Amino acid sequence: MMNADPHAPRTVVPIDPALLIAEAFDQAQVTEIRHSVTSCAHASGLAGQRLDDFVLAINELITNAVRHGGGRGWLRLWSESGSLVCEVTDRGRGISPQRLGDRSRPTPDTAGGWGLWLARELTDAMEVVTSAAGTTVRVTTAVTTPNHTPR
Repeated sequence: MMNADPHAPRTVVPIDPALLIAEAFDQAQVTEIRHSVTSCAHASGLAGQRLDDFVLAINELITNAVRHGGGRGWLRLWSESGSLVCEVTDRGRGISPQRLGDRSRPTPDTAGGWGLWLARELTDAMEVVTSAAGTTVRVTTAVTTPNHTPR
């Protein structure tokens, strides 16, 4: 099965054992991608609530890419300096500055708008680059090991 998309954003990534996943996805692959992220994150040392939180954050980002970003996206997951980093990119119309700047928790009766808020809350760091050509969201979570305590 080939997930290559000739319209995928081109990123020069050196062949690096730290790169765990680099996949295009659409609605049909959301569950498969989430399972791949879970397996790779667990194998990289995330466990328990931190693993669950990281996977939920990424699930929100890939779901947003499908719903609001043109129906498809691209996910990269890698390890870097004791952390796991996941980047989700789409070709949607971007996120408005007002929506991006609103860091308040959505009200309980809000049907949408939880994705970015949850991703920010459930990870150690989140960066967003957005324009009319699409959006890239990068989340980072420290891997807890006996010799490493996250900040």
